[in-house]
Amino acid sequence: MPHFRIRDAADLLGVSDDTVRRWVDTGALDATKDDAGRLVVDGAALAAHAREHAGAPASDPTGVARSARNRFVGLVTRVVVDGVMAQVEVQCGPHAVVSLMSADAARELALEPGTVAVAVVKATTVVVETPRSAS
Repeated sequence: MPHFRIRDAADLLGVSDDTVRRWVDTGALDATKDDAGRLVVDGAALAAHAREHAGAPASDPTGVARSARNRFVGLVTRVVVDGVMAQVEVQCGPHAVVSLMSADAARELALEPGTVAVAVVKATTVVVETPRSAS
């Protein structure tokens, strides 16, 4: 089972080292000491903590029900229209989602920086990568 140093756990959760230390101090997150005497957090415990404390997604302003589960509400930050195609960037919390669509679609949706948009991702393939082990 992987273990993460406090700094690495903080990076993965998008919080400060101090926040993770407070969680450990208050018992909200369990930590042990490694062979070098440094605090480490068990990977499974970190994953459970991340799931339990994930922020609620922004509410979907469309009111439309869809089968797609990967829906990200955010703000359009950039629109580049070039001929018949448009590149639209949407900032959804800490994640940027980029969509390529027809220029006509971008105009019909009146997409411009500051517009609220919902990025719906429907893919048959999701690639999962892991860092190489240090062995």
